[in-house]
Order: sequence, then C-alpha cells, then structure tokens
Amino acid sequence: MASYPPLLPDRDNPLSASKWFPSDDLTFAYWVPNISGGLVVTTLPMDTDWSPEANIKYARDAENNGFETALAQTRWFASYGADHQHEAFVIATTILNHTKKLEVITACHPGLWHPAIVAKLQASLDVISKGRTSVNIVSGWFKGEFTGFGEPWLDHTERYRRSEEFIRIMKGMWNEDEYTMYGDFYRINGAPMLPKPAHRIVVFQGGNSKDARRMAGRVSDCLFMNGNTNAGFKSIMDDATAAAIESGRDPRELKFGANGFCIVRNTMKEATDTLREIIVNADVEAVKGFGEAVKAAGRSSKEGEGMWANSSFEDLVQYNDGFKTGLIGTAETVADRILELKAIGVKVVLCGFLHYNWELAEFGKTVIPLVRQKEEDVKKKARTRARKKAA
Repeated sequence: MASYPPLLPDRDNPLSASKWFPSDDLTFAYWVPNISGGLVVTTLPMDTDWSPEANIKYARDAENNGFETALAQTRWFASYGADHQHEAFVIATTILNHTKKLEVITACHPGLWHPAIVAKLQASLDVISKGRTSVNIVSGWFKGEFTGFGEPWLDHTERYRRSEEFIRIMKGMWNEDEYTMYGDFYRINGAPMLPKPAHRIVVFQGGNSKDARRMAGRVSDCLFMNGNTNAGFKSIMDDATAAAIESGRDPRELKFGANGFCIVRNTMKEATDTLREIIVNADVEAVKGFGEAVKAAGRSSKEGEGMWANSSFEDLVQYNDGFKTGLIGTAETVADRILELKAIGVKVVLCGFLHYNWELAEFGKTVIPLVRQKEEDVKKKARTRARKKAA
C-alpha cells in the first residue's frame, strides 16, 4: 500500500476557515434539487422544480432564511426516477453567481474525475465566489454509472482507498507550492496550482460503512451520514473519531452532518399524514430497483454495514434514509429533535423537502429561528451554571 505525505493540520493552514466551520452553532444545509424527481421516490405531486431558474429561487430563499450552505447532487444516469440531471459543478456555479453569502458544496465522484482537475475547478470557483465553495467526495454506489462510461467498478474497500488518495491530492495541491504524491490510484509529479483557494475548502464525504468511517477520520473535514437514529449516528461518529485519533489527527478537525427529510406542518397529524401519503404513493418499481443497487453496494463492504444495508422499503422512498432522522412534526418538535442531534455531536443538518417552492423558505422562517433561540437558551444555562460553580 502507498505511503502519503502528511496532511497539513488545520492549526498550520494559512487559509481561513469557513465562517460556520469553527462555530459551536448548528449549520443548516439543504439538498439542491438539480435532478428531476425531487427528493423522494413517489408519484405524489411535488411543488418542486429542478430547473436552473427554480434552483436560483431556492438558493435565494435559503440565503435569506438562515441556511448557510447547499449540496449540489451528482448523478449521471437515472436510478430512482432522476432521468434528467444538471451537472453539479455547473449548477453550483449558477447558484454562486446569483447569491451573495450562501456556500455551495459540489458533489464529485472519484473514478469519473481526476483529483488534480477537481482541485483546480474548486480553487477557481472559490476565488470567483470569494470563498463560498466546498466539495463532497462520493465514493459511489451506482455501478452502472462507472461501467456505462467504460470505467472499472472497484470493490468497496478499493473505492474508499481511491477516494482517500483523491482527497489527499486536493488538499495537498491547495496548500503546497508544488505537490507530489505516488499513490496506488494516482500519480502527481511536482504539480503547481495557482491561484490557491480563497479560503480553506471544506471536504465533505459520504458513507456509513467502516471503510467510510476510517477514511473520514484520516482525511475528511465533515462526514455526511444517511438518516439514522441517535444510536446509529453515535456509532458512526465514535468510529470516525477513533480513526482520527489513531491517525494522529486532532479529532476536532472532523465534523459530522446528518441527512433528514423535513415535513413541518401545523400539527403532528398533518405531518405524519403527509409522510404516509408519500409512502403510499411510492413508485414501487423505482424504489425496488434503487434498493437492489444500493443494498448490494452497502453489503459489499467487509462488515456488510454500508449505506442502505439495513434500509426498509419505506426508508428507501427517501433515497438517503431521510425519514429515519425524525424531522417530521411541528416546528417546535422538529426544532427539539434538531437540538437532540446537536447534543450527540451533529454539526450540519442536511435538509430535504417535498415542496421546495414553499417549504424551504418556511423551514427557514419557522424552524431555524426556534433552533437558534434554543441554542441561546442552552448557552445561557451553561453560563449560569459556570458562574454558580465559580462562586
């Protein structure tokens, strides 16, 4: 196995961090619907559009209502009904050109991209947007997207080893005058890259498996987790944190994001009724086809614990297990649930919606202010306890 140059610790990185990254407050992100079919595999009518014009509107709604960042999806072939796709770097550029402070995370597949090219794309986009970009490295579950483009389909562990080299190269090129790395998948020979990014680009990563957890601990800045229970999230976070410590890295450099599909209504009954309608009207064939593909990918890990390995049919209707997280109810109950996530160590809440045309902005107007108030109440109580203890 290849040996790699050490990564530059955050404390030694001269580039400034994203404003949200070192903050103790929760960060709100949303899925960019840049593919057709919305965020759920259902025939239920959705007030959601995937066009560039609609995504400009959604980005402005998010920016004006408390969201810090947005995740542009990467998809090349139809799987769960997403038969039309706007490429992630292109839609990210479009959104950045029409917003002023929103950060955009661009999803990217190693194996379909070269890391040095992506490092250059991200750096240029970061300079142009004045430090508002991040990247999400997706190791891949959809075999057809690789074989369809004539690329080899690696086994589970090898896909994550390739992703780790990909991340190491990006970070090295962003920080070094000239970068060299001789890996098992990539060779970089004294490659320069100017201009450097405007800020320290956050490298997100997806995955629930042991391979994903270990990789996150070693090289990633934020691990995006599929929807889960508190116990499920905690297990993933504990493993990734242990991997960071084992690698000699400061574990505080690693953050965690949780996916959640949000259904916020005036009453709990209205919210659960909406969830039931989504599932009852599921596109059964599309969900089954997606389930077969992703479960095979998840179970191909040594431990059989990858994403979706234990997902039910109902879970798969939201294709990143978003119902499991429990962001379904009134604004008050959803805000309380989000504070629970923060208490176990979640930093980023990644939100998806059924009706983007109104739910995205409404979530920002109702739920996010409640969360901010509750965060402040927790801080006040902590300060009061500290004063009493010191007295």
